[in-house]
Amino acid sequence: MARGDRISFRGGAQVDAPLLLAIVAVATLGVVNLYSATSVYVDAGRRAALADIYVSQVYWFVVGGLLALLVAAVDYRHFERLAYFFYAGGIVSLGLVFVLGADIRGSSRWIQIGSFTFQPSEFIKILIILVVAKYLHDDPKTEPRTLLDLAPAAGLVGLPVILVMAQPDLGTSLIYLLTAASMLAMTRVRAQSVITLVVAVVTAVPLAWKYVLKDYQKNRITSFLDPEHDKTGIGWHAFQSRTAIGNGGLTGEGFMQGTQNQFGFVPDQYSDFPFAVFAEDWGLLGSVLLLATYCFVCIWAVHVASQSKDRFGAALAVGVGAMFFWHTFFNVGMAVGILPVVGITLPLFSYGGSSVVTMLIGLGLLMGVSMRR
Repeated sequence: MARGDRISFRGGAQVDAPLLLAIVAVATLGVVNLYSATSVYVDAGRRAALADIYVSQVYWFVVGGLLALLVAAVDYRHFERLAYFFYAGGIVSLGLVFVLGADIRGSSRWIQIGSFTFQPSEFIKILIILVVAKYLHDDPKTEPRTLLDLAPAAGLVGLPVILVMAQPDLGTSLIYLLTAASMLAMTRVRAQSVITLVVAVVTAVPLAWKYVLKDYQKNRITSFLDPEHDKTGIGWHAFQSRTAIGNGGLTGEGFMQGTQNQFGFVPDQYSDFPFAVFAEDWGLLGSVLLLATYCFVCIWAVHVASQSKDRFGAALAVGVGAMFFWHTFFNVGMAVGILPVVGITLPLFSYGGSSVVTMLIGLGLLMGVSMRR
């Protein structure tokens, strides 16, 4: 029986109907868009390989959907009790990447066992949300916190950041940091501590540029700052993405009719730049509708947090919403040219089993909190 924004079933379970509909809408559009992105007018061999990508993605949606249902069915407070245990297992998996990792495009981010390949750093996003939520739940202080008070949370986030940066993977590290920071924003921090933190970050930027970032990462940033400098080299991806989005105009060129995509000009159109494909097919109006749906999920996550019956549930909801937001912000930002290319996926749109399953598990957690608010 439906009541307001919730659907009640026998036994008392209440499904958050608006959240469910938004997730289904984004996932459906993602599958449709991936079909367009992989149905390009290229040679038969590449076309067959791209078709396999589409089929694999559908399978991953099924797997991720079933896991999301399982996670939502379990009382989220059980995850609070096991948060540190899951986190320790995740750190071990990140360490195994350096032993068993498969090198793809110069990065060792994947563990390959037979024909099965997965990316541990994707699943760590969920574990960071869990342990930071656990930290916030266990911290009884009501007065403003100092940086020393936040040190345990910083250590929990900093360790996977260091391990992932060593792979190297700047984009995923940014998601870790920004998701955790969004969750920690739920606490009150002393003004002096905030100023100290800002000064430390500003001071660390030139040091990170010189000693941390790889050459290709620096090239992506310089290409972003000067888009016209090397459009046929390091700036090719971003240039073709902007061209495809511009081609879409107000109403788009039509489903599977976008010329930049169909003739193979947009690189990584199924992973890094699915938004360019969607914007070329459906134009500004379709893009606004898609972004509005993403915004709704993020805002609804804050709404769920505000109605949660405990601090852990509220922190979980904020964390999932933040993860969803920052992924969307960076991916769309690099597609339209307002951010450098950092290889961050668009939730439920970009190809990748690890990414899809991670997002659906996170949304399952959010649904679980909403069902018990």
